[in-house]
Amino acid sequence: MRSYDPLSVDELGRNAARALMGYEPSALPPDEQFDGAGVYTIHYGGDFSAYADMDEHEPLYVGKAESSGKRQGRTEAEQSAPVLYRRLVEHAGSVRDARNLNPNDFRCRWLVLDPVWIRLTEQVLIAKYRPIWNAAVDGFGNHDQGKTRRSQQRSRWDTLHPGRPWADASREREGGSQAIINAIMAHRTERDRHDR
Repeated sequence: MRSYDPLSVDELGRNAARALMGYEPSALPPDEQFDGAGVYTIHYGGDFSAYADMDEHEPLYVGKAESSGKRQGRTEAEQSAPVLYRRLVEHAGSVRDARNLNPNDFRCRWLVLDPVWIRLTEQVLIAKYRPIWNAAVDGFGNHDQGKTRRSQQRSRWDTLHPGRPWADASREREGGSQAIINAIMAHRTERDRHDR
């Protein structure tokens, strides 16, 4: 049986994802501050070997930024803070801290959304693109966990791209960078085979 519901939750999520990807990539972070929460993609155009031949439309990372007060029923004014913009600024700082990445090689797309659509749209984007930093190199979106977590193993992202001071203080990951690069190559091979 053939059926199509243009107002299904999944289709509405795909519509938001298409809207986001329809925008031209901008600087990371964007040149001008803006208000609101939503979703974003980060794209790479440099020569780091594991990412060097990525298609310009392919996200390296997909994320979301939600208002911290959305569950507490805060006012609309509180929810219109520059939440998404601040998240992109934070990510730009992580890239800048990395000793083997050039901030000029990064671009982003972003889309302010009503809170009800943010998680769904992020899920649609991750399922469609299976971005490297979401699937094979965890840790890019991490925050400083404080001294109590310094004994934890360093994230894959911080192992491959050292430089964030708080992450450098954590315990080294077994296998090092080469194991992570191998995982990236395996992920990309599997993704390409699946997409054919």
